Amino acid sequence: MKKQLTTTLAFCLLSFVSFSQLSIKNPRIENRTNPIGIDEVKPRFSWILDAAERRNVMQTAYEIKVGTEIGEVKRGKNLVWNSGRVKSSTSILVPYNGPALKPGTRYFWQVRVWDNAGQVSVWSEVAFWQTGLLDVGNWKADWIGINHLEDSLKWPSPIFRKEFSARKNIKMATAYISARGLYEAQINGQRVGDAYLTPGWTAYQKRIQYQVYDVTNLLKPGENAIGVTLGSGWFRSYLAWSNNRETYGKELSLLLQMDIEYEDGTHELVLSDGSWRHSTGGILDSEIYHGETIDARLEQKGWTMTGFKDNNWEPVKVVESPKATIVATYNEPIRKQERFTPQRIFTTPKGERIIDFGQNLVGWVEVKARGASGSKIQMVHAEVLDKFGNFYTENLRVAKQTCTYTLAGTGGVEFFEPHFTFQGFRYVQVVDFPGELAADNFTAVALYSDMPKTGNFTSSNPLVNQLQHNIQWGQRGNFLDVPTDCPQRDERLGWTGDAQAFARTAAFNHEVHAFYMKWLKDVALDQRPDGSVPFVVPNVLGDGACGSAGWADVATILPWDVYIAYGDQRVLENQYTSMKAWVDYMTAQSEGDDLWNSGFLFGDWLFYSENNDNIGNSAVTYKPFIQQCFWAHSTQLLINAANVLGKKTDVTKYTALLQRIKSAFNREYVTPNGALVSATQTAYVLALNFDMLPENLREQAAQRLVDNIRSYNTHLTTGFLGTPYLCHVLTRFGHDDVAYELFLREKYPSWLYPVTMGATTIWERWDGIRPDSTFEEASMNSFNHYAYGAIGDWMYRSVAGLNTEEQAPGYKQILIKPHIGASMTEASADLMTPYGRLASGWKTEPGFSYLHVEIPANTTATIYVPSDNLEIIREGSLPISAGNFQFGKAETGYTVLKDVGSGIYDFSF
Repeated sequence: MKKQLTTTLAFCLLSFVSFSQLSIKNPRIENRTNPIGIDEVKPRFSWILDAAERRNVMQTAYEIKVGTEIGEVKRGKNLVWNSGRVKSSTSILVPYNGPALKPGTRYFWQVRVWDNAGQVSVWSEVAFWQTGLLDVGNWKADWIGINHLEDSLKWPSPIFRKEFSARKNIKMATAYISARGLYEAQINGQRVGDAYLTPGWTAYQKRIQYQVYDVTNLLKPGENAIGVTLGSGWFRSYLAWSNNRETYGKELSLLLQMDIEYEDGTHELVLSDGSWRHSTGGILDSEIYHGETIDARLEQKGWTMTGFKDNNWEPVKVVESPKATIVATYNEPIRKQERFTPQRIFTTPKGERIIDFGQNLVGWVEVKARGASGSKIQMVHAEVLDKFGNFYTENLRVAKQTCTYTLAGTGGVEFFEPHFTFQGFRYVQVVDFPGELAADNFTAVALYSDMPKTGNFTSSNPLVNQLQHNIQWGQRGNFLDVPTDCPQRDERLGWTGDAQAFARTAAFNHEVHAFYMKWLKDVALDQRPDGSVPFVVPNVLGDGACGSAGWADVATILPWDVYIAYGDQRVLENQYTSMKAWVDYMTAQSEGDDLWNSGFLFGDWLFYSENNDNIGNSAVTYKPFIQQCFWAHSTQLLINAANVLGKKTDVTKYTALLQRIKSAFNREYVTPNGALVSATQTAYVLALNFDMLPENLREQAAQRLVDNIRSYNTHLTTGFLGTPYLCHVLTRFGHDDVAYELFLREKYPSWLYPVTMGATTIWERWDGIRPDSTFEEASMNSFNHYAYGAIGDWMYRSVAGLNTEEQAPGYKQILIKPHIGASMTEASADLMTPYGRLASGWKTEPGFSYLHVEIPANTTATIYVPSDNLEIIREGSLPISAGNFQFGKAETGYTVLKDVGSGIYDFSF
């Protein structure tokens, strides 16, 4: 009896341990955690299997349940939808398939899964999403604005207010807010939400986003007050050049709808309408480029609280405007992120008082001060100091980047920060300040879209580690709702060429799925009817600023890169018409011989050049050559997308077109012995990366590329279009040694040269600061410009070896293939994929090397162990031949392991 009891307890314990090894974490809707304001009628569920490091775990089935009450979902009662047990290994982007969703409704959900060992998980934690208004007809509010607007170079920010009564016990309250311009809202003196620069930047003439907030905790029974401040923002600030102001209009306006749900089930709406009143407050002027001016003496104390006397305020004007262009926000908002304290406070040789925050960042400075009424604070922002240690702003062009504050003189400490602007800076010149400068009074705050951090790369080389840091901060500083080129001068635009070059790197560092999905909608909306794509999106440069190869190809490159990184077929569905239109535009520009050699082209922007170049060392790539290569590349990506979407007719059509494009390329630009008529590094890189050459000419072309690199004493000469692919091509064709030499070069031009010069972000130019500490041309010399940071893709995919198979994107099928460099002893990377944490890292020591791999549950991997000597490879303590591995086709320098399941693996060799 005792033996039977012991056996039973042991079995139960074993069953419990086995059962507990499978659980669900990170449940998401549209790749966001508990989002509010989702307008997708069939939102998609994702989750991660947590198998507690158990190997070879695959999902075989799932069950999802959805309801409107959290308790009922837990009990499985009165559900809106239950998927039932669905046999499937899909754990990302599973579409809702229940009854039509209701607007403004919170839905709770749980998921459980079964695995290939017959285990069933416990139900996940309860997650939720809340629908937006879903249909334009559900907007009951009016657009409201001010009654009169004077022509002025400076406009004070209008403020709007209304008092209302909540007459019953409140169950939930939701606010839907948008603006032409930017807005900040308060209820009963408390800020609504933690998002900044809302509603973000879109192609305003075609769509404006609204945000949704849970404001339940801000309301109280009885009387309440709501106040909203508007700023010019991207809507009417100066944008680009030539006094380009009021791009989308002159008059700011507000749209607000609040739904109060009472505990008895009834609802009440608070709407922006003619009953609101408006005035002005302390914000005297606010511009994206120039900064903000605030006079605290003009603040109307208590104006967002009940009981405020607004008798001298004016009634608002109801603005007649259609609401069909109002759309829900799909991507993460801009939020405050890292905070920086002064690293030093000093006086320059010119006598300027400077604060150094130690990091080139994008955001603003919070400042505290005490002083008499009328005392001023003025701060100017800049990225660098000149060679003499003085404050340098010439590269900002006409952007002032200045914040000016006037104290109210309350007798206490006063706090200031801007509201509707942002600066790119490391250094701040304090022109005016009441008293001595103290570090405790100044804090720099980084602002960027709240994209989850997903990837890390580290190595044995400190300069490379700083390069990775610079790449990440270049991305953060330029991903404020739109992927901009730079964040400081009078530009800050969504340049399409920069975006496509950096896309794969961006997807390693941060979760950019929603960020890019949002922006791509504007790419399609701003695309011309003939298919030409603007230089910048949103397009503020005019109808003629479009159609440049390598820039406009963002229409095909970015959707494909997002699909590969996240396995989201919907991005291809959404963008397919845009992709096709761009390829058709290029085709229409070609002549009868299938050559595209007309129209404006930026070319290989900022390629290596020499002054007084009498011997022709400047690496100028023939522009029609570039056009033909990108035409072919976009056509190939369109074919790829058509294959994924099952568009067989288009596959046939564009495959024939691609053959003609490449045939014309080889007739026009390739000599009989395989030399290219444009013999630059970029020319060979593009021809090889886009497979423009027949296979029998590729190896010799790769050697010609190497010879060209050696002819420049082993330094790169590529610009914006060639650089992203340079090391990839060298690695692909067996020249890892050359790739590493370029990568680790410390002299100009190279990726590490700016690091040796103290850079904390990626520069626009290879030599923004020359070796003698003088500057490149100020008219175009940003020190926060992420494009050259595209080398990060090679660092993750080739150095560390993290990659996904294209036939199973989103890291469902993983490829681990590190390329060990002789000049580094260690490199590793990790990535939070849609399925969980993926990692690969190698280390070399005298006589031994090691490879560490982590594969997330519900995926498989092909692992290339960097040794082809099967006898010396061990996994853990056992010879690899004794493990349960399937071996793939032999490859020089590697042992190939196929269909490796989830788990942690440590190889030595």
